[in-house]
Amino acid sequence: MKVVNIHKRIINQPLEKVTAIFKTLATSNDLVWPHENWPAITFKEGLKIGSKGGHGRIRYTIIEFEAGKHIKFKFTKPDGFNGTHALKIDALDTDKTEICHEIRMHTSFKASFLWTFVIRWLHDALIEEAFDKVENYFNTENKITKYNAWVNYLRGVYKRRAIQTKTV
Repeated sequence: MKVVNIHKRIINQPLEKVTAIFKTLATSNDLVWPHENWPAITFKEGLKIGSKGGHGRIRYTIIEFEAGKHIKFKFTKPDGFNGTHALKIDALDTDKTEICHEIRMHTSFKASFLWTFVIRWLHDALIEEAFDKVENYFNTENKITKYNAWVNYLRGVYKRRAIQTKTV
């Protein structure tokens, strides 16, 4: 199955300010990734081309990188996810910046099922929450994207599995 999944958000701030936030990605002071509610994003060798890492069960390798402006990953797990995802930041004008997360991949039969019924839902919620976090960094009134019922159910299943794994 061909998968194209794109999330965009306009941040009413100059590129330089948004770029500064994105330079904290996958650091101990990460101001982008919603690690408060999701598995943290980590890389063995930091943010540089060739570094391997990911979050939770999703694994990838950095194949393109320009600090604070563009990062592109190639999936290595789950099996059957053949493609990339990228995070890009572009100035729209002097006081508006667009952030964009894009997945482009082909999936095997099994991975198509996993993407359609599980990962896509969790992915979309995670990315919207990350974009909320970036936007909220600059705002006094916090934006909070609510999870839908399916995302709440899936998150509950994963939490129960994590608890069972720890007690076994």
